Amino acid sequence: MTTHADLLLIGGPVHLGNAVRSRASAVAVRGERIVAVGNDELRELAGPGTEIVDLGGRLLIPGFQDAHVHPVGAGVELGQCDLTETVDVEEYRRRISAYAAANPDRPWITGGGWSMESFPGGAPHRDLLDALVPDRPVYLANRDHHGAWANSRALELAGIDASTPDPADGRIERDADGVPTGMLQEGAMHLVAAVVPETTREEKLAGLLRAQQVLHSLGITAWQDALIGANPVMSDTATAYLDAVAEDALTARVVGALWWSRDRGAEQIEDLLAAREALTAGRFRATSVKIMQDGIAENHTAAMISPYGAGCGCRNPGEHRGLSFVDPDALKEYVAALDAHDFQVHFHALGDRAVREALDAVEAARDKNGFTDLRPHLAHLQIVHPDDIARFRRLGATANMQPLWAAHEPQMDELTIPFLGPERSAWQYPFGSLLRSGATLAAGSDWPVSSANPILGIHVAVNRREPQSDGPVFYADERIDLGSALAAYTSGTAYVNHLDDTGVIAAGNLADLAVLDRDPFDGPADDIWDTHVEQTFVGGQRVFAR
Repeated sequence: MTTHADLLLIGGPVHLGNAVRSRASAVAVRGERIVAVGNDELRELAGPGTEIVDLGGRLLIPGFQDAHVHPVGAGVELGQCDLTETVDVEEYRRRISAYAAANPDRPWITGGGWSMESFPGGAPHRDLLDALVPDRPVYLANRDHHGAWANSRALELAGIDASTPDPADGRIERDADGVPTGMLQEGAMHLVAAVVPETTREEKLAGLLRAQQVLHSLGITAWQDALIGANPVMSDTATAYLDAVAEDALTARVVGALWWSRDRGAEQIEDLLAAREALTAGRFRATSVKIMQDGIAENHTAAMISPYGAGCGCRNPGEHRGLSFVDPDALKEYVAALDAHDFQVHFHALGDRAVREALDAVEAARDKNGFTDLRPHLAHLQIVHPDDIARFRRLGATANMQPLWAAHEPQMDELTIPFLGPERSAWQYPFGSLLRSGATLAAGSDWPVSSANPILGIHVAVNRREPQSDGPVFYADERIDLGSALAAYTSGTAYVNHLDDTGVIAAGNLADLAVLDRDPFDGPADDIWDTHVEQTFVGGQRVFAR
């Protein structure tokens, strides 16, 4: 007797996402799992209670997964003073004024998303905020969340003045006379963030659910939250996931990366073990540890093997090599210890020195513990020395790429390339080199730093330029093909997340699926960006329909 399917998707094409990139035209689902993949013969699994989705030529793919994202913070910011999706300073003025007027009872004006390219040298001044909101403190993180813009009232409440020293892991930008400008880089953000009222538990849950809706609308069924636990500039996001699980509202599958405090040492591992146990519930598992090894290139805190070029505005032009937030020798010890306790390690490694230090730490763990199946991964990888490319494959370290950044745009062309020089600039985002070397590729957005839309990331990974741009290609040799880019956002990230029964459409796997409005393989690469998600399923349940 034939057991009918609960859900039948027919009329493909279906991109299975397997190693040979084969196709089908129908998929049958029972409960949470795929029970059959095939063609017209699957129609016999339809019964009176079967939901039938006629794909009508639209492409069915495995659900996208994001390997590095900050949904709670993104969702909270969407409900605050939102400065994303524009680079126009006048628009920033309008939005800040409008938000302050609409929220007269809020003691602080918070939010963010402004772009460094909007201001000379990437650094706005407190005077603009003072003119808009003179009576309340204002604290606005920039797009990449490695810097923040504060007004005079916020600086006053934080006790920051001309006599305040720079913290070891950051920089207070100053006028010629030494007075703080209101621009805070990296660890200096904490000086003000520490006095900002903490986001409430209810606000965090609302932010997570707001973000989950956005991510599902983009075909994303699972992700790795790249920062769980309190860090210097973000309140603890863990409660949002626990509350969502308690309310049966977490529909995505999520791995949480617990924050490694660079102010502490190996003694914090006991706390991380306790957090892992306490934070494993429903579809949420806190099984990874996030180590932020350096900053970003635009503010010259990315850790470089050779100094930044002259004219970078660094403390010691021609000598400054950025910041390693964790001592490289200690990093080896910490990573080996985390590996021994069955933690995956998720590195922020952006400069070539940080990438090398992270790989050295993975190598130390391999030497001490052997090759475990914990799947360490390095995110961002803006500059990778050619000597380190092959080490990813040899060490089993996944290259976690943020493809949207691999394109010519003002922040790259004005604030980065001039201070890297031509040789190092060509080492940026070496996706093609990593793929050819045999490395495993995963992909993520770092949202709210950049768009969470995987389609846009895939477009840039394939074209190495922004959608609808006719400008120059950003190091054409580092382009990758559409199939490999799609795999990074599906099976590659599923591998990182240890979700081995997702990322590929196959019988027995979970029915985490996305329906696209067209097949991007059928058109020119320049048109990939114009593909949209029509439906998203997690465990056979529809979580989004356009």
